Amino acid sequence: MNKVTIVIPNYNGEKWLKGCLDSLAPSVQNSAVAYDIIVVDDASTDKSRDIVSGYPDVRLIALEKNGGFSNAVNAGITASEAPYVILLNNDTKAKPGFVQSLYNAIKKDNKCFSVSASMRMWDREELMDSAGDIYCALGWSRSRGKGRPATRYSRPCRIFSACAGAAIYRKAVFDEIGLFDPLHYMYLEDLDICWRALLAGYSNKYDPGAVVIHYGSATTGSRYNSRKALYSASNNIYVIYKNMSALQLLINLPLLIAGFIVKTAFFVRKGMGKDYLKGLADGFRKCFGKGRSRRYRGFGKIIPRLAGIELLLLCNIFLVLKDT
Repeated sequence: MNKVTIVIPNYNGEKWLKGCLDSLAPSVQNSAVAYDIIVVDDASTDKSRDIVSGYPDVRLIALEKNGGFSNAVNAGITASEAPYVILLNNDTKAKPGFVQSLYNAIKKDNKCFSVSASMRMWDREELMDSAGDIYCALGWSRSRGKGRPATRYSRPCRIFSACAGAAIYRKAVFDEIGLFDPLHYMYLEDLDICWRALLAGYSNKYDPGAVVIHYGSATTGSRYNSRKALYSASNNIYVIYKNMSALQLLINLPLLIAGFIVKTAFFVRKGMGKDYLKGLADGFRKCFGKGRSRRYRGFGKIIPRLAGIELLLLCNIFLVLKDT
């Protein structure tokens, strides 16, 4: 049985898909660990499915209705029979040794849930796109190292959450904490699931040896856009509701309010203030509407773990501000 399944969610990615699949060829990866590939096509209207048909060793799951990133990767994870799953964006190209390096990194620690790869910028590979994600008590999320020299991120380390654009996950943990939340649709779904893993006593790490180049925002079109502003705001409210205890919410409330005020001003300057505010309102509706996931149960039983996470959220304020 293969040890690893690579799941590639795809929506109208014909421009990138061939390059992504070619980079995963056994002759390129030269991997000692056996792996298979699943492309989950999220009801594309371009020629993506025709491209996948040209790769006989790649399995295609063709969804008839577009359900967003979380729904697509959940289909791939569920279909996988391997103990480890790599999630990989369609707008990436994996460097040789990518699969093997991620596998080696997660195998070292049985309490490790995810390992994030070293994502580099498409046009300047010496610069980071993401070395995992930071999240802080201001309610701000940030890709570690974005736009900075990759040489500064050459050591493995623990991180708050892995970027699901290029990361490996221990599949058995999904049985314990659940799959990606479909209500997120897109954005912060990877933060949510890694936060749930932290609450359950697992860790998330970064592996500098697993390198991919990443175009970035290939599906949504740009780094800042109305759709991203709306979903990011909505999901940020939702992820806080799900993963913070009542005491944490009380402690962090002044910081969170300040963080959301600053973000609102930022998006107003970008001409997307209405989208951001609409997203915040939608986030509160998610917290109390139909189809929502339950808040984490049993906060009182993991007080030492919560204290560690809270300290991390507070310390990460300085890292996020430094990296902004």
